[in-house]
Amino acid sequence: MGFELPRIKVLNTLGRRLEDFEPFKPGLVRMYVCGPTVYDYTHLGHARTYVAFDAIKRYLRLRGYNVIHVQNITDIDDKIINRAREEGVDWREIVERYTRDYMEMLEKLKINVDLHPRVTHHIKEIIEFIQVLIEKGHAYVSPSGSVYFDVTTYPEYGELSGHKSPEAWRQEEEHLREKKHPFDFALWKACKPGEPCWDSPWGKGRPGWHIECSVMSSKYLGDQFEIHGGGQDLIFPHHENERAQSEARFGKRPWVKYWLHTGYLTVRGEKMSKSLGNIIPVKEALSKWGPETLRLWLLSAHYRTPLDFNEESLEQYKRQLKRIRSTIELTGRLLRETEPSYHLDDKEVALVQRVLGYWHEFHKAMSNDFNTAKALAAINKLVSFVNSELSSKPIYTALTLAYRAFREFNEVFAIADDIITGVAPAEVQLVDRLVDLIVEVRAKLRKRKDYELADWIRAELGQLGIRLLDYGEKTVWRKES
Repeated sequence: MGFELPRIKVLNTLGRRLEDFEPFKPGLVRMYVCGPTVYDYTHLGHARTYVAFDAIKRYLRLRGYNVIHVQNITDIDDKIINRAREEGVDWREIVERYTRDYMEMLEKLKINVDLHPRVTHHIKEIIEFIQVLIEKGHAYVSPSGSVYFDVTTYPEYGELSGHKSPEAWRQEEEHLREKKHPFDFALWKACKPGEPCWDSPWGKGRPGWHIECSVMSSKYLGDQFEIHGGGQDLIFPHHENERAQSEARFGKRPWVKYWLHTGYLTVRGEKMSKSLGNIIPVKEALSKWGPETLRLWLLSAHYRTPLDFNEESLEQYKRQLKRIRSTIELTGRLLRETEPSYHLDDKEVALVQRVLGYWHEFHKAMSNDFNTAKALAAINKLVSFVNSELSSKPIYTALTLAYRAFREFNEVFAIADDIITGVAPAEVQLVDRLVDLIVEVRAKLRKRKDYELADWIRAELGQLGIRLLDYGEKTVWRKES
């Protein structure tokens, strides 16, 4: 009785094919996810990526991997400088304000990141990285003191994004006059009047956007690591440039084994973006729907597919969350009340196999490129099965397996941490017993045909969030979360 866990497969953006997941070092997964540029409040589009990679990390840990999760904070950038000018404040004030918002969002959404490196704390390492690229002939210093990566020295450029034509590589065109080629990109930007800057061998300046992630990821994860993630809008030019400069610097391929990218979060079919004015700050969504509903909704679609925002959908997942949580709580209580079996008949064995089947579906979905949508569908089948079959005829073995399946589901989705515990606290057990006594009293009233008082008890318990289900002479109760 049981099932074999499927082999994990991931769809690698590099090559766009499904591959067996095999880390460089057995049992160890190093994951770098591009974090925020802290110049504004975190919105739902950002949260979609952060929650998706949190779920990926959680599932890998569930499967026994030691996962190290690094997620950077870009705390120096044109957008930060411009926002500070608009508000007439020091740029560091902007950084601290929106970093605080980002960190609070992570805590509420139950996303634990092992390390949050900040760009301005790694200027020395960035300069050293650029110096090696210059020495190897992959970068050059312009007359202004800016440093650019020479894309022609990296023959694999364009493989990650699929952009094969040099015309499609053009970037940073405001600096065409000082670049050798229109597709070269900045590693170090010469200082402009009134901007924050740091000393370097090429003059005062600050890092380019792409070099920052290459330096911070390799510093903490090594010159080769397993997963690099972010939104699909980062594939070009950000991740393409990261890959080019890092493989040029280290002389190793692949620098990253698996590139994973989340799909867009849309609003009525349009990408959520500040330029379109359709941004929904996470703090507003959290206050309206709560972290568990947001996590469930954000994971309701496969991480690579688009996810469209609308309030009706959030309300639907709020109801679905309530049903799942109620069923998990019911399963735990039935398990505490049911005696272990020493023999199962054929029908009972078939019911146990049904539970195992839904559990296996969950793992099959998560093992196939972390398909949380299908994983959730499998758990919803288990929820229906518990309510339709096991609530009226509890079977200890089936309940045990169902609860284990719910526990593993929650380790990934994190929507019932307050319900799933090893042992019910004494207070919970006391409340459960009191409700049992009330249900017993109601059963006796029904036998005496005092239906008016029995219905009054049902209604009053309903007001307290306790629903009664009558199966003939037997009554099962559950808490409506």
